[in-house]
Amino acid sequence: MSLFLTWVLWAALLSVLAGGLWVLYRTPPQVTLTRELPSSGFQGTRVQLGVQVLISSRLPVRYHVEDALPRSVIPDMLPVFSGELMGTREHTWDTSLTLNCRGIYDWPAVTVRWADPLGLFWRQLTLPVPTHLEVFPGTHGLILPDLLRPLLSEGHLSRTLGLDDPISLRGAREYQTGDSPGRIHWRLSARTGTLTVRELERTAASSLTVYLDTTAGGSTYTESAVRLAASLVREAVSMDLPMAVASQGGMTVAGRGADAQHAALLHLARLQPEPGPPIIPSTRPGGNLVILTATAGPALVEQAMRARATASRVVIVAMPEGFYLEPGEKPRRQWAGAPETIRELERQAGVLAGAGVLVYVLRGNQSVLRLGA
Repeated sequence: MSLFLTWVLWAALLSVLAGGLWVLYRTPPQVTLTRELPSSGFQGTRVQLGVQVLISSRLPVRYHVEDALPRSVIPDMLPVFSGELMGTREHTWDTSLTLNCRGIYDWPAVTVRWADPLGLFWRQLTLPVPTHLEVFPGTHGLILPDLLRPLLSEGHLSRTLGLDDPISLRGAREYQTGDSPGRIHWRLSARTGTLTVRELERTAASSLTVYLDTTAGGSTYTESAVRLAASLVREAVSMDLPMAVASQGGMTVAGRGADAQHAALLHLARLQPEPGPPIIPSTRPGGNLVILTATAGPALVEQAMRARATASRVVIVAMPEGFYLEPGEKPRRQWAGAPETIRELERQAGVLAGAGVLVYVLRGNQSVLRLGA
């Protein structure tokens, strides 16, 4: 009987101890977490992330703090803090993040778990720490000047870039396929017996608008078009040329400064395929309009012709998915032909060029870096 009473007393004592621990450790320790990282970055790059955690508790406590990251933002090491303490402790954590995909990312809530020293009762709460990261599309880097200039103006490089100045004749050269018929020097051609075109000096364009047709084409086209558009935006800004980006979802405000560049890149970071007919917004008079498309259907060509009424030059860049090379890709065998809309666009290229609408088709094993070369 005495042994039974001993067991009962021990059971009661353990129950009181467990109940006391359960009551005492219902209140979580005080946890403060701060993050230090850039507000934005470009896809494919790495940025530094610094995490600081301050934990305070009047009672001895076990803790586990895990700072989860958004998907497609890959850390070298996941910030996790565990241990035991009574009082105050500070943790610091520095790591690098790889920005795998473009987009706008918000950090999820921090998970805090704590328990009594014996680890009998674990509890959990989430701690909101608002953090916002904008991942802009990657760009094509230093090769861009050779990519952009054929889109802004025709001919060889001169002292200035932009639109042809009809009153400043720079010289003459032999006609080449694709030259605008309006630039043929008829008198000189008749005198020499060789078809010759005028070479004009250039004046700065009033603006550059890049329109992305997202009504057709798969994910490969969308990502390639977004990267090409981001490259054009960054180069236009470096040339102090007002620029804007447009799509089915609207158009950014044209400008030269950091705000206009940020708005354009943010628009590209959010861009997703959108069904419906293409809608090309009005551009600034005298500016250049670059249209990126996967299919270049009749509706898009019609819109490009209408845009030519105000734009100084319109350029259609057709990127049929699977028929061009991204930077770093090796040439590959092509097993299918281009879509019929692209073939029809090529048949109309000469007529469109005479109307001031230039056509470039990326096909076969042509790289986007050699566009217009």
